[in-house]
Amino acid sequence: MEQRIALTLIIIIIIISQGLICPVSAEGVSFEEAKQLRDEVSGMFYHAFNGYMDHAFPRDELKPLSCQGEDTLGGYALTLIDSLDTLALLGDKDRFTSSVEWISKNLRFDINKTVSLFETTIRILGGLLSAHLIASDYSTGMRIPSYDDELLHLAEDLARRLLPAFDTPTGIPYGSVNLLHGVDEHESKITSTAGGGTLTLEFGVLSRLTNDPIFEQVTKNAVRGIWARRSKLNLVGAHIDVFTGEWTQKDAGIGTSIDSFYEYLLKAYILFGDEEYLYIFQEAYGAAMHYLFHDPWYVEVNMNSAALVWPLFNSLQAFWPGLQVLAGDIDPAIRTHTAFFSVWKRYGFTPEGFNLASFSVQHGQKSYPLRPELIESTYWLYKATRDPRYLDVGRDIVSSLQYGARCTCGYCHIVDVEFHKQEDHMESFFLAETVKYLWLLFDLAAGPDNLVENGPYKYIFSTEGHLLPMTPRISLAREHCSYFGSYCKDSNFKPTSYISNNGHQTNSSSRFHRGVGSTSYVTQYGFRKSTSISGIIKGLCPGLTHEQMYGLSYVASPDIVPQDEPNENSGGQSRSMVVLSDST
Repeated sequence: MEQRIALTLIIIIIIISQGLICPVSAEGVSFEEAKQLRDEVSGMFYHAFNGYMDHAFPRDELKPLSCQGEDTLGGYALTLIDSLDTLALLGDKDRFTSSVEWISKNLRFDINKTVSLFETTIRILGGLLSAHLIASDYSTGMRIPSYDDELLHLAEDLARRLLPAFDTPTGIPYGSVNLLHGVDEHESKITSTAGGGTLTLEFGVLSRLTNDPIFEQVTKNAVRGIWARRSKLNLVGAHIDVFTGEWTQKDAGIGTSIDSFYEYLLKAYILFGDEEYLYIFQEAYGAAMHYLFHDPWYVEVNMNSAALVWPLFNSLQAFWPGLQVLAGDIDPAIRTHTAFFSVWKRYGFTPEGFNLASFSVQHGQKSYPLRPELIESTYWLYKATRDPRYLDVGRDIVSSLQYGARCTCGYCHIVDVEFHKQEDHMESFFLAETVKYLWLLFDLAAGPDNLVENGPYKYIFSTEGHLLPMTPRISLAREHCSYFGSYCKDSNFKPTSYISNNGHQTNSSSRFHRGVGSTSYVTQYGFRKSTSISGIIKGLCPGLTHEQMYGLSYVASPDIVPQDEPNENSGGQSRSMVVLSDST
């Protein structure tokens, strides 16, 4: 306890003395400027994408300074696969179609390559599934007439080649697997928490599309295997032995090696409706906020004792405010995002590590590899609050990338944020995530016209930024009902209406709610309303949970009052109600 108090005091003193965190002054991005910035970001995407296609394809990734290609994962056009749903999001049907057709004809996985289970899942498997769901659905506006589920077949083939990694006593998978021969007998038995616990979305979607439960089962068992070995404080470490279940690195945090474990707990609940994921998330999130949060920063502690291990901000932590938006915990998300962005403003980029004791770049962690996490959180906070300061943040990030990272054929890693020295490498996630979230941010401000905001479904973003739709087949897979205008089979239930006491959909006081994108926020920034998916699902089906039946972001509050009994102390804040009736 004394350690935590001392660290907090040191941080506060440094913040005050150096003015590192101050209110972000919203200079104001106008409607016209938002459109210009959106178009500029689109140009950034095509500068990098065309550079890859002209100089690197079909190698995995682009070397943007020397204008060459390199194989970094498996030698199967990684950047093209990772970019597919971004092409669809931008409305580029011609490039999307030609890319899907090339992959359908040329991609194969029966190759003697040992690959990362985590990276292959989030980049390749996720990219194939997202593109399949877009290319096979007329309602997305990107349906390819000649498409015959080729990407889905490739995804299933790949996933089956990854399954041997899960054959361990704990259920927690190996970190690597050979696509032709399975797990090598000399393969390391140590894996990261994120590596073993960030597979549920992609494998779960595949199970629902193929009607084969094995993919979802093995990834859920992996999550259970990790969570069963949590400490008494409900914290998990960074690395674990997949055979013995012993933690080999007991540092608990929200960044490197752990980050997306938290992310997929909440997102798996939202996408699949499985309350086991919600329960684990609530326990894990509560422990993280109690032991790791030194407002507004996060530190690393020993998972058993909570003793401070590392007062460090690492760039992977920057996803956390965006996750908090999905969880409905907006206030700490705002404060933490402000702190994280102050590091960006200080250097023009976020270094991989920033020491909170000295408030300087951590030695050996000076690079910025074009990471998307801060931009992702900026998008979600703007979506939740419509506070114009987040558009200013986005504009600053675009300026940094354009002036510091843009190079001959694409965008370069920054090897040293203090001197802005460029490195000849461009990760595929720059096209899958970084420019995607920037484009969505400014398109939202300019009046959204895209698949995510105006499409037929609500979408969950994978940790690689791939679009996974909340279709009935995916999100309501366990129910035997008819949807999209039909009523439930063999059911005497009648349709219901969703009403609030002011005619609007609102969020409840609950911190945790299912339904991304359908949440409305009543905040100091004004009322923001989004439509629910409840209009899509016409029937009321036995066995569905309340939220599944109506597609609501709603959990009943104990202080909700009947519609005809206004609360004099409500202060004008609206509250949601669901009215079940015998007639429509």
